[in-house]
Amino acid sequence: MKFKKKTLKRLGKLLGMFLLFELSGYLQLIPVALLKINKITPQLEVLLGCFSNLILLMILFFMYRIDLRREWKNFTKNLNYSMDSCFKYWCIGLAGMLVANIIIGSFLNLGQAENEELVQGMIVALPSVMLLNAGIVAPIIEELIFRKAFRDAIKGKWPFILISGLVFGLMHVLVATTWAEVLFFIPYASLGCAFAYMYYDTDSVFAPMLAHLFHNTVLIIFSII
Repeated sequence: MKFKKKTLKRLGKLLGMFLLFELSGYLQLIPVALLKINKITPQLEVLLGCFSNLILLMILFFMYRIDLRREWKNFTKNLNYSMDSCFKYWCIGLAGMLVANIIIGSFLNLGQAENEELVQGMIVALPSVMLLNAGIVAPIIEELIFRKAFRDAIKGKWPFILISGLVFGLMHVLVATTWAEVLFFIPYASLGCAFAYMYYDTDSVFAPMLAHLFHNTVLIIFSII
């Protein structure tokens, strides 16, 4: 009974964190209401997204402040090993992502994932803010949700890695317009599983956080160039 209570408590906390992540977009209504904004331009949409993400990031840092101090010590104490793990598993995740994209693109001729097209449009609208938001803020948030929150709730190594990666992948195809486009969850899930393995290997969320931040920032810089 005690074990069941602890399990339900962990899963309840995960659900709460997930709902916080999903509903955080409504934070954009705060500046819209205060400034009495009537028209949302592409540039304003990027700024509002950055605003809501920054508020969410502050909330998450406050909630996890004790664990983050401990995990930062783990990361810096074993810095060389942590950096090796970052590079090794990021390369494995990236390879899986590239292979999956090539296979999907070759057989189904789908082009680019819908999520990627939306991001590209935002980069064109306001590149400097997107570099901050999608390159730095969003990866930190996603690692705290999809890795930290999931690991706290799921204690087994492989269940955590697989569930974290699969949910991460599926969340990136929510805007898919056809069932075929849902297959793009596979490359995202490959990277998500690599980040999860990295976390388990280093016992610090800062390892996948750094790899995810590097991955997104490089992609956005290339898109801007």
